[in-house]
Amino acid sequence: MTSFFPSRTVSLYMGRMFLVRTFGILAGLVLVLQALDLLGESGKILAVRGNGDAQIWYYVSLRVPQIIARFLPFSVLLGTILTLITMNQNSEVVALKGAGMSAHQVLAPLIVASMGVAVVSFAFNDRIVPRATATLNRWQKVDYGSIPAERGDRSNVWVRSGQNLVEVDQITGRGDAARLSGITVYDRSGGELRGITTALHGKRVADGWSISPAQRFDVASGKVTRLGTTIVARGVTSDQLTLASADADELSFSELKAAIDDLGAAGRPTKSLEGSLWHKLSGPLSSVLMPLLGAVAAFGIARSGKLFVRAVIGMALGFAYFVADNFALAMGNLGAYPPFLAAWAPFLLFLFIGETVLLRTEE
Repeated sequence: MTSFFPSRTVSLYMGRMFLVRTFGILAGLVLVLQALDLLGESGKILAVRGNGDAQIWYYVSLRVPQIIARFLPFSVLLGTILTLITMNQNSEVVALKGAGMSAHQVLAPLIVASMGVAVVSFAFNDRIVPRATATLNRWQKVDYGSIPAERGDRSNVWVRSGQNLVEVDQITGRGDAARLSGITVYDRSGGELRGITTALHGKRVADGWSISPAQRFDVASGKVTRLGTTIVARGVTSDQLTLASADADELSFSELKAAIDDLGAAGRPTKSLEGSLWHKLSGPLSSVLMPLLGAVAAFGIARSGKLFVRAVIGMALGFAYFVADNFALAMGNLGAYPPFLAAWAPFLLFLFIGETVLLRTEE
């Protein structure tokens, strides 16, 4: 039975050519884009007293991971097209087709190599990029000055405890050391407000929060009862209170999933974050799609004069995917698309488009 892949030598040759061109293009893009970015940001960094070359290089170390994460899929697309154009011009594709190999078999080494790129991309985006993004965002908020220590303070926080709503004016500290100020608990039952409990201070105890000095206003009777110290919001964790919001770009996959669970338990909207969570998987996986979308550049006779047109079609398909991906993610953030659809619909759509083009033109 014929192997799905070309020979070991040809597969390694194609995979190496693809990877060298992909990461070569990526290095060039990072170099140019980082230089352009520094033209606008270096003046702001050096305007702060005490900042110098060390801060410039520190900014570069934080910005480069973001550029790599954003433009790696573009580099895979361009690397694919450049590899296939080179093989087409050298009649290598013609030789493979003449040996009885299908278009899918010709592309198989590139698809396997792109799977490796997708794994590396996911690991890089999950471990390096969120930390760099979080640090850079904090640094930019203070206009490249000294970054203040993150104490986890929050103000005007709302959280749901069963049917009840809990409002906290100020939260200081994290975990079991969190302290609440200005607590208001809206006691609801059957969709109706039964009472309002207020207190000046609160702290974490067992599975709830101890608040004092507390008093309760009963809606039905109109009476105010002094409670002294009482326990409220049982089952509400400190993370649900201190996590007022979450930035998907600053969190890894596991951290974002935990944040979504906490925000959901606190009664806050999470649809946009769920879309971003799915996109942390579909985004790196887009590298596997690029060889399929750029495959039109591999076939056809080079001397026919249509090789450039085929390369343009491949780039158009790839860039159309990125436009559709960003559009779907934006619609997901607005709530117009369900989270899963926002993250995966462009990938599945262009997978079918790429397969259709390949089957109708080459198979």
